[in-house]
Amino acid sequence: MPVAELPLSGVQASEVQASGVPLPDPRPALGRIDATWRGEYVVSATAEERHDVANGAAVGEASRCVFCRILDANTAGELSDADSLIITRGPRCITILNKYPYASGHFLVMPVRHVGGLAALSAEEHTELWAMVQHGTAALDRAYSPEGINVGANLGRAAGAGVPGHLHVHVVPRWNGDTNFMTVIGESRVVPEALDRTWAKLRDAW
Repeated sequence: MPVAELPLSGVQASEVQASGVPLPDPRPALGRIDATWRGEYVVSATAEERHDVANGAAVGEASRCVFCRILDANTAGELSDADSLIITRGPRCITILNKYPYASGHFLVMPVRHVGGLAALSAEEHTELWAMVQHGTAALDRAYSPEGINVGANLGRAAGAGVPGHLHVHVVPRWNGDTNFMTVIGESRVVPEALDRTWAKLRDAW
């Protein structure tokens, strides 16, 4: 924005220009949350996608979806709920811990069926998914007493989805000041609890 367009509260624009002191931009600053700790997750998901495409699987097929693989292994008895981090499972949807959480207690709600967007859900899947989100926020309150909760979905890779072919809703507990110097300066996220402990706490609180 040119200096002459800024509100100067009685100070002449020429005086400001002559002083060489820059004026603060009156527009509100755009905040930013660095999430560089997600890099390993995004890179691994992309690597799996490239591997499967190279081996003949089309992008978006359930055969290369990390969530579908976990679900299939759990259904077949190859992975227990604890090993697969599945908190609860309904007829059409599941809740599962995020392996790379933003905070202790961060979990995902997703349909069992491999679908990529909200519009692709059946009426029954839609009802069950959002009921699980509701129950999950109550479980978080009981297990962690957070000061806030983020609920949201990234639809498509451009929107930030690590696994864009399989719809999943993030439920993340938040506390005042939980974005601290480790995130801002160290580009690292401190998660103070092991995943197996988080799984047990949420499972008990569900």
